[in-house]
Amino acid sequence: MNTNVVNLNRFRKKKLREQKAKQADINRIRHGRTQSEKDRELTERARTSRAIEGKRLEPAAGDAPEVPPSDNDTDGL
Repeated sequence: MNTNVVNLNRFRKKKLREQKAKQADINRIRHGRTQSEKDRELTERARTSRAIEGKRLEPAAGDAPEVPPSDNDTDGL
């Protein structure tokens, strides 16, 4: 009689690795971008923001307008 012995631990671990690989593929599709893609997008956004800010005619809402001191200030006297 010639029987084949099956190692159940090896079978179980192989199945677990395949499931993890499948989940990793799904996660790559869902969340995956390389670091270089993220960096490229960040620099592109910064460049666009600087270009828009440089063309602004009025100060941004958060910027306080510069008010020159008036001649009637007597705070120091």
